[in-house]
Amino acid sequence: MAQIFPKALNPIAKMIVLGLPLLGGAAGVTGAAFYRSSYATGVNETPAQPVAFSHGHHVGQLGIHCAYCHTSVEVSGFANIPPTKTCMNCHQQIWQGADMLEPVRASYRDNKPIEWNRVHNLPHYAYFNHSIHVAKGVGCATCHGRLDQMNLTMQSSTLLMEWCIACHRAPEKHLRPKDEVFNMQWTADQAGVNPDTNKPYTQHELGLKLKEQHRVRDAVTLTNCSMCHR
Repeated sequence: MAQIFPKALNPIAKMIVLGLPLLGGAAGVTGAAFYRSSYATGVNETPAQPVAFSHGHHVGQLGIHCAYCHTSVEVSGFANIPPTKTCMNCHQQIWQGADMLEPVRASYRDNKPIEWNRVHNLPHYAYFNHSIHVAKGVGCATCHGRLDQMNLTMQSSTLLMEWCIACHRAPEKHLRPKDEVFNMQWTADQAGVNPDTNKPYTQHELGLKLKEQHRVRDAVTLTNCSMCHR
């Protein structure tokens, strides 16, 4: 039988056979890198808002408590956006004529809510309950970052499933006393001295203690699919 391909094509055929797996591997690595990139996840992005609200000013400088605006965060699965009336409690007296606050005044005057743009936008198929995280001692800064230092609110975490699961596998890395949940500056060494070591608590030591006190479930239960996908 006559040879179909000339011998000169043999090196090319070998290069193709060797190159296809390499090309596939490179495509996989590139895809994984893109999937975790800030372009795909939105991490560090600052969505445009109708009003340039600064958590850094209100929380960091003025010391306004998170729950003053987000009133449902301790009792509901949803951390509510405050009504315009909450803004006007202060801004009827201060900065009442500022141009940048005209959308707030218009909202209050026309009884029409301000259309804020969501910053932390979870997929619709992922169930997240704010109140249970607060009740178990997960601080606001754990997910939202140092809001008290943000002039404009940005997404500080990837919100990928692997990010959620990492916390559910080892919640002790993030737990804090319940009365410190809203404290953006809190660190574990502020909890005092560990009587077992006579040294300030590390996050791991304190987290294991709080995990038991707050009755946080085991990693197997916390990483069950039905925990977040219902």
